[in-house]
Amino acid sequence: MRQNPSFAMTDVAELRRVIADHPWVTLVSDTADGLVASHYAVLLDEDRDDLTIVGHVGKPDDLIHGLGERELLVVVQGPHGYISPGWYPPGPEVPTWNFVSVHLAGVPEILTAEENLVVLDRLVAHFERSMPGPRLLWEPPNDPEYVRRLERGTVGFRLTPTRVVAKRKLSQNRPDEVVDTIVQELEAGASPYADPRLAGEMRRAHDALREARSAR
Repeated sequence: MRQNPSFAMTDVAELRRVIADHPWVTLVSDTADGLVASHYAVLLDEDRDDLTIVGHVGKPDDLIHGLGERELLVVVQGPHGYISPGWYPPGPEVPTWNFVSVHLAGVPEILTAEENLVVLDRLVAHFERSMPGPRLLWEPPNDPEYVRRLERGTVGFRLTPTRVVAKRKLSQNRPDEVVDTIVQELEAGASPYADPRLAGEMRRAHDALREARSAR
């Protein structure tokens, strides 16, 4: 990902927020057979306060990726969307795409079966907690043998990244009044490109910029 210092994200707390809010990620490996990519949900490691993530792949994706043997790239995609030149003041302009993305790279550690069960349990609980009647992993009608059979079809991993590239391109190079207009257009709902989540990320980024300017 091409980096621009004006758009770089380096604050660990903000990076953790983006990862936590967008757990569906892309896993990319460079193998002897070429590049391969898979898609899985991950969680931040609850025992760490850094960018370590835990997750699993279904077999045989572990072999396809050479999981644990080579570097794995994890792409976390936050809110993103089209920005129309019609949202700028009159004058020559072109469209752009605003986005938030985090790339984590490192060699993952393979989890034991018991560690993998803990991660699987956490994943189910994490996503089921918002349901009116949560169906947790170890609760009936699931029985222990069913859960352990499920675990045997997966390979759990923990990744502590050795390289992190994160970018938040949210019109930070535009005047405040232009940013406010873009946010309004994204929130309005009249445009086919309206996206309240992207608008929220823009507000968050620009509020921080304004606070930094005020503190000078």
